[in-house]
Amino acid sequence: MHFRVPVSDAERRTGMHLEDQHMSIRFGKIALLASAGLMLASAAPALAQEINLYTYREPGLIKPLLDEFTKETKIKVNTIFLSSGLEERIKAEGANSPADVILTVDIGRLQNAKDLGITQPIKLEALDKAIPATYRDPEGHWYGVSTRGRVVYASKDRVKLDKLTYEELADPKWKGKICIRSGQHLYNVSLIAAVIAHKGEAKAEEWLKGLKANLAKKPSGGDREQAKDILAGVCDIAIGNTYYVALMRNGTNAEQKTWGEAINVVLPTFEGGGTHVNISGVALAKNAPNKADALKFIEFMASDTAQHIHADVNSEYPVKNGIQLNETVASFGQLKPDSLPIAEIAKQRKKASELVDKVGFDQ
Repeated sequence: MHFRVPVSDAERRTGMHLEDQHMSIRFGKIALLASAGLMLASAAPALAQEINLYTYREPGLIKPLLDEFTKETKIKVNTIFLSSGLEERIKAEGANSPADVILTVDIGRLQNAKDLGITQPIKLEALDKAIPATYRDPEGHWYGVSTRGRVVYASKDRVKLDKLTYEELADPKWKGKICIRSGQHLYNVSLIAAVIAHKGEAKAEEWLKGLKANLAKKPSGGDREQAKDILAGVCDIAIGNTYYVALMRNGTNAEQKTWGEAINVVLPTFEGGGTHVNISGVALAKNAPNKADALKFIEFMASDTAQHIHADVNSEYPVKNGIQLNETVASFGQLKPDSLPIAEIAKQRKKASELVDKVGFDQ
């Protein structure tokens, strides 16, 4: 007899097979009556030993996490990496989607997954204990597992600056001295959404106009390129994420190392608040075929082991207290994260994106 495990369209596109396509079991005449039970018994362990992870995160950043999870649990992680359209793909796959876990950066993408109805709420005591309420969905649809500050890069040679507020970025004293990537990039949309949440839409618009007036050039490039422009003298300060600086300084790219060494990191705060942070987070897919093992993976992401990897290997801030920071990240000074819940910021992202267009920020 031959038992063939069906292969979904998603599996054909990615080359990911949830089980071997062909399983052949030969039985003698005496065993024929028990064949169905034997086949189920042989299939069950395989299904229980793997999960399917859909992610936007770079393979190199999460490989140490996946390897450690498999080492500890013996559960294989089949990974689908996408640069865009992850949520829409899972939505299109519907009830037959092989997705078990969604792992992504930025509150916008996590909230979008929830809004599209492709996640399901979970309640795990270990997660609620390890992850502050500020970094998780009130209804349990997503959990933040690491954070990164949206901060200021400042020229070591030309700028003497040890503190700054986000509000001051619109001060005319910085006219022609600021660099930034596109205002529509998800990192900046979330920052602008945080300004709206703190100040209201009218004041946020005024602030964004002031920031635009202070730009040294049209928004372009990524966060690393902002450091490059500071080194080249194009601008004196820039806005970027904390972990990029550590990755540049500690990486193997000699040119990028000079960019990272040319800047100091300043941890700005809101007036009366803290430093804006964004998250990397996980969610359980609505139709997860391997739910029990998917929950083990999500719980693992809040473990001390995983939090150390987030901090040391990925140069991010752990969400769990008591985890030692990457040495370079620690050198930036003490991060005092803004207390505004990430979920509240997510509600303002649509308005933030509209403001970017309204003031012609990228033009």
